[in-house]
Amino acid sequence: MTGATGFVGGHLTSRLIALGAEVHAVTRGHQTQRAHSPAWHVVDLADAEAVSSLLRSTAPDVVFHLASAVTGTRDAALVRAVLDANLISAVNLLTAAVGAPGIRLVLAGSVEETRDAEVTPSSPYAAAKSAATAYARMCHQLWDVAATVLRVAMVYGPDQPDTTKLIPYTILALLRGEDPELSSGTRLVDWVYVGDVVEAFLAAADTDKAAGQVLDVGSGTQVSIRDTIELLAAVIGGSGRPRFGAIADRPLDHAQMSDPRPTAEILRWRPETGLEEGLRRTVAWYAADRMES
Repeated sequence: MTGATGFVGGHLTSRLIALGAEVHAVTRGHQTQRAHSPAWHVVDLADAEAVSSLLRSTAPDVVFHLASAVTGTRDAALVRAVLDANLISAVNLLTAAVGAPGIRLVLAGSVEETRDAEVTPSSPYAAAKSAATAYARMCHQLWDVAATVLRVAMVYGPDQPDTTKLIPYTILALLRGEDPELSSGTRLVDWVYVGDVVEAFLAAADTDKAAGQVLDVGSGTQVSIRDTIELLAAVIGGSGRPRFGAIADRPLDHAQMSDPRPTAEILRWRPETGLEEGLRRTVAWYAADRMES
């Protein structure tokens, strides 16, 4: 498991441990070994030899690759870092799996990826994720690497480590009675609850039909950010009011929507958590966590 300390990776790791799996988690820094926790390995995924050595020593049945630099920032200074985190790491894992039959790889892609060669990637993140998917498809076709890419839509839910992201930032501000400062909110987004995403990754690891596939993990519906935040504000109540237009919209942002129909056919997966119910669960978690702290 790469990205085990991240948002989806943390939830997936907990689910795997609960299912009784032997989990080996990769990190760039030291993690304390505790009961009911994964075995931690300190590895730089940008180091091809270190990645090959890791696969040889652990001999995994499944590699879940969720390590990523998830950022929509349009900053030229981040291009190389995003490339290393989102493309080089994936390529190193894919090539290490060549000639290692029996290893199944499930890679986290993104709904931000370009699906048309004529479309310009909206960010360094989108460009790197698109390229990683191309490499996964190539490795499957040329060398029969059992790789699956799940293009994940906009994930939300409890316990998101980066509280500057839209949903946790807005929830925490509203719980404090503050007015969150947001963009215009006109962008259309495909939301998917983190628990449903975890089930999609488990399903992809459990069927031979997933090998070589690039599948969407999302709801297949679009909701504007404004409508989402207004629903969130209604769930929370209180005195805080979202301030739409307080910050500028990002350039090249575009509407998101997944097509989960092939995913349902191949993985027998569909999202089960509606947006309002998912937001209620998320708010309840942050409210309880705030009370405990």
